[in-house]
Amino acid sequence: MKSKFRQIALLGKYHLPQASGTRPSARPILESIAQFLHTQGCEVFLEKDTAANSGLTGYPVLDVKGIGQQCDLALVVGGDGTMLGFGRQLAEYKVPLIGINQGRLGFITDIPLTHYDTTLLPMLRGEYDEDRRVMMHAKVWRDGHCVFDALALNDVVVNRGSTSGMVELRVEVDGNFVAIQRADGLIIATPTGSTAYSLSAGGPLLHPSLPAWVMAPIAPHTLSNRPIVLADTGEVAIDLVAGRDASANFDMQSLASLLVGDRITVRRSEHHARFLHPRGWSYFDTLRKKLHWNEGVA
Repeated sequence: MKSKFRQIALLGKYHLPQASGTRPSARPILESIAQFLHTQGCEVFLEKDTAANSGLTGYPVLDVKGIGQQCDLALVVGGDGTMLGFGRQLAEYKVPLIGINQGRLGFITDIPLTHYDTTLLPMLRGEYDEDRRVMMHAKVWRDGHCVFDALALNDVVVNRGSTSGMVELRVEVDGNFVAIQRADGLIIATPTGSTAYSLSAGGPLLHPSLPAWVMAPIAPHTLSNRPIVLADTGEVAIDLVAGRDASANFDMQSLASLLVGDRITVRRSEHHARFLHPRGWSYFDTLRKKLHWNEGVA
């Protein structure tokens, strides 16, 4: 049976430690996967930076826009951070992604590198479960002008400076005043991001199917200031009232420096990230494995 996907892009994490020998170099891994895809009758394309940094040759090279326009599947080799980056970039093109994890099992890169071929084979033939993840569209406003615009799949985080004290933030939801937050920062997380920084800050886990966000303060001055779950249908606005060297981070992969008086607005993006998992994939199985639930239970 031939592959359902005809044109597949191979995207990878290529900055890997090789001196210790604990992790294989990127090129043999990518080359092995590319050859496997070729044997399944797929036309393989390499993402531009992946090709340049891995040194892999012999396959046509595309930038992200080209992948979005020409490919019907993206195969991402790396970890959750790599998937987050490419997931955001390819969302507008509606290209689905499959994640192969080079290290520990990830929350969204759930195919281990060992024996990847036996897992991929049925997926390429159409035997998979699709997982659509909501994203956030955030903007930083200064003097009425948008000075930064970004998408986030995990979270939008407003942080204090590394050497300064707490920040003071005025928070609104759908134009309704919520509170003045005095804390080290504030996290607005999607269900995908509820297992990331928000979890470390005491936020709840949200199932990916929920149309909701978590708003979680980071080390709040007032202990009664707790995480809250919000509907993702409106807008969250955060004004920086006080605090030096503050910044806004988007999936911890892009950053905007903030000035007092800046406003950060967060709305649901019109785009979704599309992840494909092996047939029978379960979110709860992933939680058990990653969070080590039931350890010691016979």
